Amino acid sequence: MVNLVTEYKPYVDELFTRESKISLLTNKDFSFDGAKTVKIYKVSTVETTDYDRAGTGTGLTGSRYGEIQGIDTDIETFTLTKDRSFTFAVDKMDVDETGHSIAADKALARQIREVVIPEIDTHIYSKMVAGAGTSAAAATLNATNILDKILDGSNTLDNYDVPETGRCLVVTPDVYYIMKKCKDIVMETEQGQDMRLKGVIANLDGLNIIKVPAARLPEKFGFMIAHPCATVAPLKMTDYKIHQDPPGISGSLVEGRFYFDAFVMDNKAKAIYYQPLT
Repeated sequence: MVNLVTEYKPYVDELFTRESKISLLTNKDFSFDGAKTVKIYKVSTVETTDYDRAGTGTGLTGSRYGEIQGIDTDIETFTLTKDRSFTFAVDKMDVDETGHSIAADKALARQIREVVIPEIDTHIYSKMVAGAGTSAAAATLNATNILDKILDGSNTLDNYDVPETGRCLVVTPDVYYIMKKCKDIVMETEQGQDMRLKGVIANLDGLNIIKVPAARLPEKFGFMIAHPCATVAPLKMTDYKIHQDPPGISGSLVEGRFYFDAFVMDNKAKAIYYQPLT
């Protein structure tokens, strides 16, 4: 039995980079190494007050700094739930008689590109939409109102003090088409090669525009503005193997497993603005 996973993994990593656009929208701030669940503390703050220079000793403590208050903590728990797998066999004669078009390595690459990556993306986008701190009223988007709707979203993030650098605008091809028809929208299309490889096609009002197939997004998806600080998207494991001539199979046995999830943090949810369609 020959295990080709070591030779194949570098190509798998390249596929994820090229085909998925999630990396600009999420972060991996928390390590799930050795753990299925991660707990983080949400720590409160206290209000400020006027310093009591005269030392009047007001309050129970008599402190010149004001009434001493406690700091409250709450715990947010993230538990990985998506442990997915697949397997299929490729017969030697099928490979030979199709001119190697269904060779195991090609079949695995196609499985990752057409099944695995879309499944991961769909789950993450759904979690982001469900956890969005602001969900606007459903609307019909057209060339007349699209710019105002996007600016409303940017303004909402501004008012919540969301960092300006790194914000992304996620649109479907249909909504991007509407944007191009709007005479008031002037998009900056000169993007660096590194950003284009990650999926950025243009920039508008400081937003990196990312076009995503509608099939990977929830129904009635209009657009979403998001900063990567809001969503943790751990891809804990991707394990792909090609076994040559295992018992019972004349050919290759392909196996794959991917363990992942996505979580929108409570204190950062306002960094996601979602505009649904009617």
